[in-house]
This record gives sequence, structure tokens and C-alpha cells, in this order.
Amino acid sequence: MREFWFEREGARLFAVEDGEGRAIVMLHGGMASHVASFPLIAPLASRYRVLAPDVRGNGKSWYGERLTFDQLADDVAALLDHIGADRAVVGGVSGGTGGALRFALRHPGRTAGLVLVQPVYAGEERGYTDAQRQTFAMMDAVASRALAEGVQVLRPLYAGLPPEIREKALAMVDGFDAASVVATSHFIASGAQPFTSAADLRSLSMPTLIVPGGDPLHPVEVADFYAENIPDRSVSVPATDVTAEIGAFCDRLTM
Repeated sequence: MREFWFEREGARLFAVEDGEGRAIVMLHGGMASHVASFPLIAPLASRYRVLAPDVRGNGKSWYGERLTFDQLADDVAALLDHIGADRAVVGGVSGGTGGALRFALRHPGRTAGLVLVQPVYAGEERGYTDAQRQTFAMMDAVASRALAEGVQVLRPLYAGLPPEIREKALAMVDGFDAASVVATSHFIASGAQPFTSAADLRSLSMPTLIVPGGDPLHPVEVADFYAENIPDRSVSVPATDVTAEIGAFCDRLTM
């Protein structure tokens, strides 16, 4: 795994990569880092160039100002410019699906394929579910204490994760920046959405892989909404090997 930095609009952004050839970019969700997204694509490095940035305001990509989905999408474009790639398969897991979807809408010509694993966002017309809204507000209340009390206030938020990922998640916290944590938690709790309506989904012209979620933060109804409206899509079931699904999806593309 190789590490590198690139810059765009006041932020120094961090990313990791492996492999050679056609590019696959995978984005993580909020208050995480590449540690949460890179494992989904790392096994594909034998035949693709796989990349996972620390999304602006997360991990080592410190940024304490207001965040927008346009920013996050354009950061992906800057990443492709930095590595000299005209196009890539761009995906996200959990909250990272928002940045990936916004990238596809803003930069369709650079999106060879779109991968949405456990999508969160139903668009501005629908917004968050009550369960999402309440959970994200609770997380924001905790994260907002980071400036005064340090980033360790986040540790209880990760304590309930499955054992196989809990230790990695807790290790991520130690490298977080308090101002970035607050900016990211405010962004998530604000209810900002990467698109407006079903019409935006219907405008997507690239092949899309959808892997549904199945819990209150990743409602299966969101994935169903995507599947009903994105024209060129394939849908996987939650229990499948996500990495294998992504690999098979990319193998079918002409990039």
C-alpha cells in the first residue's frame, strides 16, 4: 500500500493506493478514514489501481470549515487529476455513497461506473428517516464536545461495533482532528443530501452497482429507491461478498 498527499482549495488531503491499471476509488463514511473503505477494494489490486482517500474533514485530511457534497465530489476529481486518470469507477460505503453519487452527478464523463454500498441518502425531497435524524443528532451532540474535551469523546460511539472492526475503528480516533470531527458531524446532522429527487437518479447514465443496507442508518428502502430510478443498475443482496461483487462489476466495464 502506497500513501500520498494532494491539495485542493485549502485542504491537504491524504489517500492510499495499491495496484496498477484502471482506477477504482472507494470513499468512506463520516467520522472514519480510509481504514473503513480500503479493505473493500484492496484485494482487487492484482488487476486494478485501487485508491481510498481520507475524505475531507476525516482521518488525516483535516478540515474544520463548512463541508458540502460539491466539495467532496470535486475532491475526487482532484484526486483523479493528481494520479493522471481521466476516469474511474467511483464508489462509497455508508455515508461515502453521498460523495460518490454527487461525483457521478457533477462529473459523469469521468465516472466509468458507480458503486453504492449500504447507501444512506434518499435525496432532499425525502430527507432522513426519523431514526437517521435522531441518531445523527445524538452523534453530533457527542462530537461537538471534541473541541473542549478532545477526540476521545468519540470512543463510546464506536464501542458497540462488531469485534472484528471495533479495534480498527477505535484506533482511527487517535489520529482525528477535533475541528474536523466537529465540521463532519455538523455536516452529517444537517441533513444535507447529495441529490434532490428521483429525477437526478434517472439522469445517471453510468453502470451502477447497488449493495443494500439493512439497518436503521442504511435503510433498504434507500437502495430500493435507487434501484427503481437509476437506469443502468445491478443490485446485490446484503449477504454477498461485496469485494467480489465490486470486482465482477468492474470486470464487466469498458473503462
